Amino acid sequence: MISSTRTADTQMRPDSRFPGALVHESAYVDDNVTIGSGTKIWHFVHILPGSMVGRDVILGQNAMVGPNVSIGDGCKVQNNVSIYEGVTLEAGVFCGPSCVFTNVFNPRAMISRKSEIRATLVKKGATIGANATIVCGITVGQYAFIGAGAIVTRDVPDHALIVGVPARRIGWVSRAGEKLGHDLVCPRTSERYRMIGPDRLIVEN
Repeated sequence: MISSTRTADTQMRPDSRFPGALVHESAYVDDNVTIGSGTKIWHFVHILPGSMVGRDVILGQNAMVGPNVSIGDGCKVQNNVSIYEGVTLEAGVFCGPSCVFTNVFNPRAMISRKSEIRATLVKKGATIGANATIVCGITVGQYAFIGAGAIVTRDVPDHALIVGVPARRIGWVSRAGEKLGHDLVCPRTSERYRMIGPDRLIVEN
C-alpha cells in the first residue's frame, strides 16, 4: 500500500505561465489561456484554449472551462461545473456545485451545430444555485439569485430571486444575497432599494 502525507494544499503549485496563480498537479491547462494572480485551479480541472480566467477566481474539482470562455475576477465555480463556449461570467459570480450551462438550444448527436452557439451572460455578483440549469441565449442580471435546481429559460432581471421548473421570480435579493421584504431594505447591510418599474430594482443609497 502506498501512503502519502501530502495534503491537497501541498499539491497546489505555481505555474510559470500564470504568475501568482496556483494550479493543482492533476489539473490540465491548455496553451493560449490567461489566468490572473490569486486564482486557484483545483483537482482535475481542464481549461481549454482561448479562455480567460480573472484574478482571485476559484475553480473547484472537476470543473471544465472553454474553449473561448471569459470568467471575471473573484468568481467561485464549485465542483463539477462545465462552462462551455458562449458563456461569459462577469466579476463575482458564484456557480454552485453541478450547475449546468448549455450553449446550443436544440442539440442532436448526428448534427453539428457549432455555428449555432447562443451566448449566455451572467452579470456581476449573480449566484447560481446547485444543480440549476441555465438554458443558452439568456442574460442573468446583476446580483440575481438562482435557486438550487431551477431551470432558467429566459432573461433574469437584476436582483431577482428565481426558483422552480421552469424558473420564475418570487422576490428580490440585495447585493449581499439577502431576500428583501416589503420595505426593500437589506436585513444584513441596511441598504435601501426601490422599484423603478415592474421588473427593475436599484440601490437607493
